[in-house]
Amino acid sequence: AVLDPLIERYRRRPFRIAILLLYFLALDWAFTWLPAVLLIIDSVAIAEFFERKDRPLSPAAGAVLLPALYVFAGFLLVFAYNDVVASVHFPFAYDAAFNAMDKWIFHGSSVSDLSHWALRIFPLSFFRFLEFIYFGMFPQIGAAILIVSISEGRSRGLQFVGTILMAYYFALALFYLWPSQGPYYLCPGHFSRFPSTLQVYSIQKALIARALALWNHAPIQSISTDYLIAFPCMHIAQPLIVMWFLRRWRRILIVLCAYDCVLMGAILLLEWHYFVDILGGILIAGIAITITDDSAGRSILGRCRRFVPGWLR
Repeated sequence: AVLDPLIERYRRRPFRIAILLLYFLALDWAFTWLPAVLLIIDSVAIAEFFERKDRPLSPAAGAVLLPALYVFAGFLLVFAYNDVVASVHFPFAYDAAFNAMDKWIFHGSSVSDLSHWALRIFPLSFFRFLEFIYFGMFPQIGAAILIVSISEGRSRGLQFVGTILMAYYFALALFYLWPSQGPYYLCPGHFSRFPSTLQVYSIQKALIARALALWNHAPIQSISTDYLIAFPCMHIAQPLIVMWFLRRWRRILIVLCAYDCVLMGAILLLEWHYFVDILGGILIAGIAITITDDSAGRSILGRCRRFVPGWLR
């Protein structure tokens, strides 16, 4: 029922399908098919949002512009400090410690053991699907900026971006204290067992090379988008923050909950993060939300008051 108006709109105007096809081909040529699919979905969703709301584009663009610039500048700083920390602290120093914590939690098994088991059981197409889920997390941030800024105003959009960046700044601080990069670095058989045709194979190899180059103080030509932090898992922290700010849209929230449950499996089976990293990401998301969102702070304080005797209030 939710998609019926969209289907009917494209049925009545089939030229839109041709435009989308040309748009997809251009994106596929520029970015490969997976980012192209995600960008097409985002584009259709944004266009449909304005169609249903019957709202002019100019005020909406004004509401989104400042949060978009804020997130761009904030991520530049995150990537820059990510490189700085990796150049002064050995970026793999605590991988063994986090792997040991996982083994304690899983009674002797590790994320790498789980991934290798899945490689024996499932076909390559299953791991391509996990890649799609893993990389599909990123459009959630852009979509949330659009929805929150247009529906609730620029200030709320800035608050959402500030919460995301606050979580990242905590992640940078923890990376400085306990640097680690993930199970794919520690696992001795990862690159011999993992399918080399997957995108994550080449990306993970490049990340290890980048981290070692930074540690050896190789010259940096520009700020890279290579993200080297395993603990905490920002691939879980960010979706949780998105869910918090989009919680008034129940249908969107249900879809995000289902998607993020699958995302957690993708993170582990692709050996991106330790299980402890995910727990850390959940904690960081909660702290960032509590600090930046007044409604969350009031809700937590209200619940705490129930356990405080009346004479202490």
